[in-house]
Amino acid sequence: MKIEFFDSHCHFDFEDFNPEAGAGTRLAQWQECNARGVAGLLVPGVEPAQWSAAKALAADIPKLVYSVGLHPWWIKSNGASEAIAPQAADFLSDSRCVAIGECGLDAKIDCSMSVQLAIFEQHLQLAAESSKPLIIHVRSAHNELLRCLKRYKLPKGGVVHGFSGSLQQAQDYWAMGFYLGIGGTITYERAKKTRHTVAAMPLEALVLETDAPDMPPFGFQGQANHPRNLICVAQVLAELRNEPLELIAAQTSLNSQKLFGLK
Repeated sequence: MKIEFFDSHCHFDFEDFNPEAGAGTRLAQWQECNARGVAGLLVPGVEPAQWSAAKALAADIPKLVYSVGLHPWWIKSNGASEAIAPQAADFLSDSRCVAIGECGLDAKIDCSMSVQLAIFEQHLQLAAESSKPLIIHVRSAHNELLRCLKRYKLPKGGVVHGFSGSLQQAQDYWAMGFYLGIGGTITYERAKKTRHTVAAMPLEALVLETDAPDMPPFGFQGQANHPRNLICVAQVLAELRNEPLELIAAQTSLNSQKLFGLK
């Protein structure tokens, strides 16, 4: 039986994957990923100006889906007062638009937390109204983010992308219906806390991701990450959990399918 993986977070629309970057057409790159076992992929939204490109890519390439959101890093360039819901309306009717985000809180950037919280709450409201899962970016703001989540009833939960928190935080998110996005961080031996967490959590709580072109796994430092490297993450996860790679592939793919409502 062929082992198949799902990349739950990959910025495949970014210019790093353009043909002029030397990597071939995106379709050719995707066919290479398929040959290596990556059978599906989600392109997260980062700002309204990018949503159309993500939508077009999902229309052109089989097994690609996308989401719409305003990433904290793009808030200042988009105007803090912009309402998310009206801009998202047309996209949410597209069957390939399966989630809200990437959105969240980042205490390490030059954007006030009050502004970030206001934008994040728009996403929370949109996720509640649309019954779509939420894709969350969080850095040094887990406590603030968890307080926000407790105020909303999100019918589809979501995923904490690039999770690198503690076991207690992982358990808190999972109890609230949020999967943990597991990427290249776990391939580094120095990431002891995260490696311990992914080994201790139920496999049913985990989804795989690359965050390509960011977060390259160990051995690919200094290079643009690529969705084909998802297998590197899966192999390390299998080693940390002492479980067969086939089980890691099957369960994490099933988790992604459940999370995003995929067949």
